[in-house]
Amino acid sequence: MKIKYAINSHKFITFAVVLGLMAVYQNFTIAPWIYLALHGTYGMMWLIKDSLYPDRQWEQEVSWRTGLVVFVFLASYWVAPFILISSGVQPSAPLMAIAIATNLFGVFLHYGSDAQKYFTLKYKPGLITEGFFSRSRNPNYLGEILIYLGFALLTQHWIPLAILGVFVVVVFLPNMRKKEQSLARYPEFKAYKERSGLLLPKLFINKSSAQATEAVEVN
Repeated sequence: MKIKYAINSHKFITFAVVLGLMAVYQNFTIAPWIYLALHGTYGMMWLIKDSLYPDRQWEQEVSWRTGLVVFVFLASYWVAPFILISSGVQPSAPLMAIAIATNLFGVFLHYGSDAQKYFTLKYKPGLITEGFFSRSRNPNYLGEILIYLGFALLTQHWIPLAILGVFVVVVFLPNMRKKEQSLARYPEFKAYKERSGLLLPKLFINKSSAQATEAVEVN
């Protein structure tokens, strides 16, 4: 099986899981509905993205045991809605606004940069240094972190934040380092690295870095 089958199954089921939790705990207040809209829609958009511009790394063939492990690992993200819905906690209006804004900004970065990467490499393979990638070398991972940070904020609990931290350390950072090693083969990568951040956008660059980048682009 492909590893994406485990991932897509988790995304597909998430809407039903959250709605089921709401029914079990009879919690149909505003916070659970907002969570359902955000996380449920995120899962649906993931499936649409996979059909339009799939990520090549998730096409890897794995055993069904590995696929099951991946699914269970991803299921830890359901701890956030469980805490929110079962506890009956009600976030303040400002906190809900911050959580929604954080999530939406994350969706913009994640799906926008993935689309740029897919279609750019499809027609022009090489190093991508423009658009979403002009100041951050991993805007897609930054977007995904913001998405789940938005979910965690709604719960007002440390456990979802800890789970997100585990994903960052175990999945995101190793993938980013692997990507760095792959991109290092391009001669213009050194200049690009100096004017961009690994994850967070590098908003200010020194004059020498800008001149070096310009020289590489001219050459």
